[in-house]
Amino acid sequence: MARNTATGISRISLPSLRPAEGFTIIELLIVMTLIIILASVGMTQYKSSQTRAQEAVLKENLFRMRDAMDQFYADKNKWPADLAELVSEGYIREVPKDPMTNSKDTWQTTQAQPDPNNPASGGGVDNVHSGSDRTSLDGSPYAEWN
Repeated sequence: MARNTATGISRISLPSLRPAEGFTIIELLIVMTLIIILASVGMTQYKSSQTRAQEAVLKENLFRMRDAMDQFYADKNKWPADLAELVSEGYIREVPKDPMTNSKDTWQTTQAQPDPNNPASGGGVDNVHSGSDRTSLDGSPYAEWN
C-alpha cells in the first residue's frame, strides 16, 4: 500500500491489466505472410520487366542489322555473304549479341533468293533471326520475329 504524504490518503496498487509486451505468434505469421506475398509480386514484376527489356534490345538489333543489309544491297547491288561482311565493310561496328542467347554466334541467317532482275546479285544473307528457342511474352517464338 502506498501513502501520499501531501494528502494523507492511502492508495492500493492493483496488478496491471495490460497484456505482456511483444507480439503473438499469429501477428508474426500474418506479417511474415504479407511480406512473402509482396516479395513474390515484386520478383514477378522484376522478371517480366527484365524480359521486356531484352525483347526491346532484340527488336532494335534485328532492325539495325536488317537495315544494314538493305543499305549493303543498295550500295553494292548484292547481299552480304554473312554478318561479318557487314562489319568488315563498315555498315555496322560489330555483330551485336543476341540478348536471348547472350551470344554473337547464335544469329540465324536466311539466304537470299536469286533476283531475276539482277542475276549478278547471287546469294547472300538477306534476313536474320534470333537463335533462341524460347517464346516471347506475347507467345510468339523469338526465332520468328520480323
